[in-house]
Amino acid sequence: MTTRPQLQVLFFDVFGTCAAQRTPVADTLSRAAIEALESDTSSVSSEVRSKAMKMEWNKDVDVFTSESKEKHGNVDWRAVDKYRFKSLHKLLAQLSLIIPDEEADASELAVKEGSLWNESQLKQLGLVWHHLPPWPDTCRGLDMLNKQFSTVTLSNTYNELMTNLVAHSSIPFKHVYTSDMFQSFKPNPKVYLGAAEKMGVKPEECGLVAAHLNDLKGAKACGFYAIYVERPLEEKTPELQEENIPDMVIKEDEDGFITLAERLGIQGR
Repeated sequence: MTTRPQLQVLFFDVFGTCAAQRTPVADTLSRAAIEALESDTSSVSSEVRSKAMKMEWNKDVDVFTSESKEKHGNVDWRAVDKYRFKSLHKLLAQLSLIIPDEEADASELAVKEGSLWNESQLKQLGLVWHHLPPWPDTCRGLDMLNKQFSTVTLSNTYNELMTNLVAHSSIPFKHVYTSDMFQSFKPNPKVYLGAAEKMGVKPEECGLVAAHLNDLKGAKACGFYAIYVERPLEEKTPELQEENIPDMVIKEDEDGFITLAERLGIQGR
């Protein structure tokens, strides 16, 4: 571990780090299936009902975001919602929970009668990332950290989505930054260095708080202090653990951002 510099700004990855995503997304989809099955099911086929009762959403959640983390080129930032809708549509079709209407315009992603959800219901499900819940320690920990630091989101998404999520979850960030503001995706240095410049600080005065080692690796290469907050099931590149990337580690069995604040000299429990 390196000596902590004089930090002024703490940037935060959000999806998975500040807001839980895997379980809430799985629960939302599972709940929607149960509600659909308990409603008037006269138009839902028996095969669809059987599949829905046996599905395991957690195995398939990653497909929603895996292809949206491109690092270069022109990006339609708001298209992430359309992408997630298409991914959801494809996933449910593979599980035979919806019956795609092959005769409809491909861009409409229409479904036939007998599906578990109609097009409107599917679009609502696809917006689950706009209102993810914070981890239990997130808001309290940020209240503590705000006493000493500027706290800023730095997420691979577009600003309106992140603003909606932060407002919905009442997460007390001082500033909301997203990758679209810097025309790239993390871990491109343009995002980290652009965020530091926008805040008017040097990279060495910045820390990145994240539950993903690849994000921390990119930030550290730009001179940021790397703070790893372990979250359940969030690490997708465990092989990076051998590289000793973090400057500070908050273990999964500790109290997340509250422990982080205390490590940084802030008391407030």
